[in-house]
Amino acid sequence: VKKLGIVAVSNALLQDITCLAADRMLIFASYGDVFHAVARNKEVVHTYEGHKARIHLLQPFGDHVISVDVANVLIVWDIQSEEEYLQVVFDKATFAVSAILHPSTYLNKILLGSEQGGLQLWNIRSNKLLYSFAGWGIGVTTLEQAPAVDVVAVGLVSGHIIVHNIKFDETLMKFQQDWGPITAISFRTDGHPVMAAGSPVGHIALWDLEEKKLISQMRNAHSTAIAGMSFVPGEPLLITNGADNAIRVWIFDGPGGTGRVLRSRMGHSAPPTKIRYHGQNGEQILSAGQDGTLQSFSTVHERFNKSLGRGSINKKKSKRKGLQHDTMALPPITAFASEVAHQNDWDGIVACHQGYITCTTWNYQKTSMGSHKLRPEEFSKHKPVDIYATAVDITTCGNFAVIGMSTGQVDVYNMQSGIHRGRYGKERAHEGSIRGIAVDGLNQLTITAGSEGLIKFWKFKTKDLVHSTDLSSSPSGILLHRDSGILGIAFDDFSISVLDIETRKIVRKFSGHHGRINDMAFSPDGRWLITSSMDCTIKTWDLPSGCLIDCFLLDSAAVSLTMSPTGDFLASAHVDDLGIYLWSNRSLYSLVSLRPLPADYEPSVVTLPGTCPLQDVDVAEGEETCDEMIEYDSPEQLGEQLVTLSSLPESRWKNLLNLDVIKKKNKPREPPKVPKSAPFFIPTVPGLIPRYAAPEQENDAQSKVVNIGVLAQKSDFYIHLEEALSTNKYAAPLNLLKDLGPSNIEIELRSLAPEGGGSIEVMMSFLRMIEMMLNKKYNFELAQAYLALFLKLHLKIVSSEPSLLEEVSRLSTQLEETWIHLRTLFNQSLCVLTYMKSALL
Repeated sequence: VKKLGIVAVSNALLQDITCLAADRMLIFASYGDVFHAVARNKEVVHTYEGHKARIHLLQPFGDHVISVDVANVLIVWDIQSEEEYLQVVFDKATFAVSAILHPSTYLNKILLGSEQGGLQLWNIRSNKLLYSFAGWGIGVTTLEQAPAVDVVAVGLVSGHIIVHNIKFDETLMKFQQDWGPITAISFRTDGHPVMAAGSPVGHIALWDLEEKKLISQMRNAHSTAIAGMSFVPGEPLLITNGADNAIRVWIFDGPGGTGRVLRSRMGHSAPPTKIRYHGQNGEQILSAGQDGTLQSFSTVHERFNKSLGRGSINKKKSKRKGLQHDTMALPPITAFASEVAHQNDWDGIVACHQGYITCTTWNYQKTSMGSHKLRPEEFSKHKPVDIYATAVDITTCGNFAVIGMSTGQVDVYNMQSGIHRGRYGKERAHEGSIRGIAVDGLNQLTITAGSEGLIKFWKFKTKDLVHSTDLSSSPSGILLHRDSGILGIAFDDFSISVLDIETRKIVRKFSGHHGRINDMAFSPDGRWLITSSMDCTIKTWDLPSGCLIDCFLLDSAAVSLTMSPTGDFLASAHVDDLGIYLWSNRSLYSLVSLRPLPADYEPSVVTLPGTCPLQDVDVAEGEETCDEMIEYDSPEQLGEQLVTLSSLPESRWKNLLNLDVIKKKNKPREPPKVPKSAPFFIPTVPGLIPRYAAPEQENDAQSKVVNIGVLAQKSDFYIHLEEALSTNKYAAPLNLLKDLGPSNIEIELRSLAPEGGGSIEVMMSFLRMIEMMLNKKYNFELAQAYLALFLKLHLKIVSSEPSLLEEVSRLSTQLEETWIHLRTLFNQSLCVLTYMKSALL
């Protein structure tokens, strides 16, 4: 409650939770006729099965838990053994249980309220009905223990609250609310005699129990019925929640006894209609819902979520009138576009509303609606009913908003000033209504799609028509990937086309959906187009190969899709679902086959992402591992005629020529000094005044220069090279060199020369090893590096020895030939690549 942050998320249960209760150790949650006990806020530890009908009341009770179902069966369970301790069946006609309470200090006793209005006090241990209260003839909705012993508050269907003493069966006081049945009751326990009661319309009434009167009303605490309310023990804090997907903490610290919102956490109270990632870091998702609000959800942590509020025609007026009678509220947002470029300076989001002509701007930094209302000037005095904004886009620089209307006209507005900056076409851009608008990344082109089946390309600044493309059928929406200039077009006949805006030709066509295409998303690199449709599938199309590479089926259709700019998540919003679901991109962290799916592929139904651990197991089992999917292990050399590089890290060969420079650079300025260890007894100089003797200077003047030629033993590499002269097998010495570090390689090559303890024959053998590497065309870069170092070290000897000179000249021509051959291949490959990457294909 201190921060209203999520402490833990439990594993998902199989169905929607209908009833919730908790004791100090466990949380009890029911769905259908089963309920579970959840421990450590996470895993299910107990399951209680035995009811035949839906459970609607749960009450923890010491070592037991009581559950009541709609068929009027009450069962007392032993929590640890999961066994029934007692079962009581009530007659629905005379006593239909509607509320349950354990009065404090009443040992083994529970109080039951009924739809008929009567109350009963039962002893659970002996299974006896101790007392029946006559009641008030009106159904009981809720029972709540008051801070005083023996006193219980009873909420009725009529809106009455009865404060009743159950010891003497007498009513202490009676209150009445006019907003329908009482949904929840709570008492303050911090010394103020106040009772709060909730209502089905979202109002809360606060009653003074001493003066028996209404203190104040908190109207529209929630936009739906108050589902639960509870005062924090000993503090002036009230926590409430409702079906509007909000939890609020109210503090009572002001005059007049009314509460103000201290903290709140809320999502959409109606399903989201459009979601889009905001910015380039892939951390915020903007979401517009049917409740008229625009919210920002963080994929990093819940505490970064924020709500930009509701759209309003006139903010000041709607604040004065209050939420309930707000005629100023705008309809839900149907489309929006956001840009971060100038969001610190002015509004960075522009949105159009359902059936409404005016587009609104929003400010992400101030988390509120912006200052401008964008609509054509001819409609500033009167608002036509049948004309409305249908599509919107914002330029990369964040300076301009382009808005399309149902009449076919397209207008440009300045985002900073809200001034109208021009219109495409003489009167209107299209004959039909505008189905989509896109502006390219450099503000050169504006692309508009009309319902009459045309896509038009306009110069952004001069508003001239550049080109018009006739489509096969009417487009339902377009999406531009600005970096690559690829335009995805969804059609009313459920097909998808991809158009290249440079050549203005359709380059791909996809068909396969069997329902209206709701939304499209491009992967950040523009290689994949992901589409969602009313046939409940989400499909991923690979644009280079033109194939369907992924398809999955859901229980409810995805209304909107957006892919993270960093490529790690796909976010989806669904029909009749308040949540935004994140799907992880598996190709980032595991081997995924991107082969096209077969024509007869039947997608399996995937459950929406949750926290249930069983899900991952199912995915792994359902996946058949094909032979081609097993990770490929590359051999040392693919083919005899191919040049193959070694897979050694660059540090092993790249800096061989510059080793002396590196060593010089890394050489310490002065040798490290070893601290002199003091003797145990410090010597003193003899005399009257005791003085410490000066430490003696040690002489370390011994020579450290060793003549390598005298002491040199033949290394393994040297021995192998000698052997190879007769056997002509150079694999062994090469493998030895590959294992050595740069410094060791230099030492080995130095010691090949006669003054290093080597011989001309071994130098010849080394050159033949290089020749063999060039012939076989493997470890190509190592051959170059080793030869370069060898020549740098031994150029004098090589030039003075005719046998070595002959070997080197042979190598030189061979190197020349190999390089010319390689260069031709490189150029050829680069040429083909550039051609493939060009948009002409």
